[in-house]
Amino acid sequence: MRLTRRYRFSASHRLHRPDWPDQTNRLVYGKCNNPYGHGHDYLLEVTVAGRVDPHSGRLVDLARLDALVQGEVIGPFDHANLNEEVPAFARRVPTTENLALEIRDRLVRRWADLFPEGGPELEKIKLWETKRNIFELIVRDHENR
Repeated sequence: MRLTRRYRFSASHRLHRPDWPDQTNRLVYGKCNNPYGHGHDYLLEVTVAGRVDPHSGRLVDLARLDALVQGEVIGPFDHANLNEEVPAFARRVPTTENLALEIRDRLVRRWADLFPEGGPELEKIKLWETKRNIFELIVRDHENR
């Protein structure tokens, strides 16, 4: 069985590599290279998969999942300038692709502590940057235990 839980956060970023000339940055990142940055209202979907616990009748403890996402993603990213306030993006361009990878890494790092062997697996992360830009990252293929 699968369960998908939705979360929202807002953040700003500038797509820019300091080691590239300004002209290259403008060519590669276009309007997203605006020196003042720009923001998004992100929608994050976290999908877990596994068996329904015969005792509780539930796939996952939602309070535990919510606490994990709040602590690792929403708290650090909501209303943040990703370039300046999130250390993971000090050396990595905060594209939404890289943001999805960072979210995966943050959740995977704590997953086994909160959901021991036999519990639900983190299967997929879907990150909506805009109505037209949606990034999906399959986690199950990634080592997450």
